[in-house]
Amino acid sequence: MTASNWRDPSIHIEKLYVEENCLEYEYTQEILAATTLPWTVVPERGKPNSLDEEFVYNLSRGKRQLFLCENRGQFYKPCPGTREYQCCDYQVLHTGSNCPIDCVYCILQAYLNAPWVTSYVNIEKLFTELNAGLKENPDSFFRIGTGEFTDSLALDRITKLSEKLVPFFAGQKNAILELKTKSAVIENLANLKHNGRTVVAWSLNSNEIMQKQELRAANLEERLEAARQCAEWGYSLAFHFDPIIDYPGWQKGYLDTVNALYEKVPAESIAWISLGALRYLPRLKDIGIQRFPGSKIYHNEFIMGLDGKSRYFRPHRVELYKYIYNALSEKVAPRTCIYFCMESDEIWREVMGFIPAEKGGLGKMLDATVSDVR
Repeated sequence: MTASNWRDPSIHIEKLYVEENCLEYEYTQEILAATTLPWTVVPERGKPNSLDEEFVYNLSRGKRQLFLCENRGQFYKPCPGTREYQCCDYQVLHTGSNCPIDCVYCILQAYLNAPWVTSYVNIEKLFTELNAGLKENPDSFFRIGTGEFTDSLALDRITKLSEKLVPFFAGQKNAILELKTKSAVIENLANLKHNGRTVVAWSLNSNEIMQKQELRAANLEERLEAARQCAEWGYSLAFHFDPIIDYPGWQKGYLDTVNALYEKVPAESIAWISLGALRYLPRLKDIGIQRFPGSKIYHNEFIMGLDGKSRYFRPHRVELYKYIYNALSEKVAPRTCIYFCMESDEIWREVMGFIPAEKGGLGKMLDATVSDVR
């Protein structure tokens, strides 16, 4: 298998920008002291440069720049799911936006309006919100992830945010942290006391999709070796086959990935595996074709879903799902929950033979996989 040389995509970052009022934060000073990258101060509420004026055109350049600034909104909030499809009751920890990895299908291309990679450094506010939210609902159990608007570990060599989050969650009785990545940056996780309350997760795909549609991401071998090492350190694991993409030879491609996963990683370490077919905001198609004219993933038949996103026709989604679900089912451990991300009850019934409500709801199904740490 060809090496990607992108197990740590943060090497793509060339320069840091720091919001002036953030210089007083201890966390900012820790980051600046640990990096050899050049950095420039930006006025409070200012922006690093004018790359945002031609956002799509400058997105590739922006991914080389890391902006340390304040999050003036909420850090801790529910995942932006939709009522029309089954949601897993996930909670989002908004630690930053964008990442140095450049996926052809990335929804952030149509969602963000600034090309820089941002990392929020006012983390005292982050932990204040977390503490308040968890204490207000002591009888509820929360699965909280940092991978909704950025990659959870792609910048960890620079920010070392995992060294702050993992120990915090180790002390919580009603929450678990998921760190989701396409990198293999796990060094900072090695010696952390996690108490079983951090799940380290990887997005997976067929090898062809990973090589051609996920630029500057770790390759399959690198991701699985990182997962194997995390399992050895006692972390629970998760994997996300999302987006599943139709292309000539997809059956062999996804079967090879499933086989490689279970050859490398102990099945009993896997808490959950999600499946989700390619879906996108309509405006993403034009952006994707403009930025990646050689990609063919948007050149297929799609319909408008109930959530306003373009999706494969239902029979084709079922075909994709059944094939991969059956391959996983032959190898999966009893502990592992295989689930759909944002799909209808009809899809659940047709592929898996049940709907989440019959098992207490999707949230309860996922919570059960980590019940031993509750």
